[in-house]
Amino acid sequence: MSTYVQIFGQKVLVTSSDPSNPTVGQMWYNSTSKVLKFLGTTTSAAWAAGGNLGTARHNLAGAGTQTAGLGFGGAPVPTNGNKTEEYDGTSWTSGGNLGTARRLMGSAGTQTSGLAFGGLTTIAVADTEEYDGTSWTAGGSLATARNQLAGAGTQTSALGFGGYVPPSLSAATEEYDGTSWTSGGSLATARRLLAGAGTQTAGLAFGGFTPPTLSAATEEYDGSSWTSGGNLNTARTSLAGSGLQTSALAFGGAAPSQTAATEAYNGTSWTADTSMATARQELAGCGTQPAALAFGGETTAPVANTEEFTGAGSPVTKTVTAT
Repeated sequence: MSTYVQIFGQKVLVTSSDPSNPTVGQMWYNSTSKVLKFLGTTTSAAWAAGGNLGTARHNLAGAGTQTAGLGFGGAPVPTNGNKTEEYDGTSWTSGGNLGTARRLMGSAGTQTSGLAFGGLTTIAVADTEEYDGTSWTAGGSLATARNQLAGAGTQTSALGFGGYVPPSLSAATEEYDGTSWTSGGSLATARRLLAGAGTQTAGLAFGGFTPPTLSAATEEYDGSSWTSGGNLNTARTSLAGSGLQTSALAFGGAAPSQTAATEAYNGTSWTADTSMATARQELAGCGTQPAALAFGGETTAPVANTEEFTGAGSPVTKTVTAT
């Protein structure tokens, strides 16, 4: 049988703090906490409670990662429509206010380089704002004012698609280069209250509402045009998403009542995964498929709940205990 030294080429590390980037199977002794630890993997997916938002709200937007998340805007406007909160993996703290209070907007980017676009004040707006980790500043406006749209990508390479341009649904796609928006290929299915994931050149659109029908449709973007992907197992609207085109997560929404259902996408098809603890619609999400963040939304009233997703097979630090 191989020994630990033979496998890793070194003895167990003794350190005053946990290593910042251990490899799966690595073991170490934390001399500060006086415990032996190792990096293993999860056997099953799970949602766990995180710190609550400072302000319960719905119809908000999200960006970033599970340990560096960003939540902004939301209903009711103007009370909550300009609020920004930042998540550190444990708790939310207040960030800089949006210049335009709104809800039902598109979003992209990270906690220190976020993007908010479109949305609803008392009317649909085209406003774009960029976040630097402290404050929001005006960016280039969307070509078409709309709300209930979805987004993907980064602050300097974003994608905005779908939504509602009163009185019509929108199939329009726009691409942002950090300064201005230009037209991209249109969705095959015009819809609102959909979710998005991925990048500007490898985007994903899924779910939504095409009155009076809930949508299960998934479409994949290649930087120029959208093509059909595998349908969601549960057609729904007002859902959230995270991840990439080939590794995405869909969670929550209305189907037609609030749902906690979670589905994982592999680039071809969706499969059911572990459900959230709180069924809700009009929530926000961010992160990756194996490490997603869900927050806010509505049950019978706006909620502040945050949940953290850990996918099956994800690395996780474990403590060795003697019996």
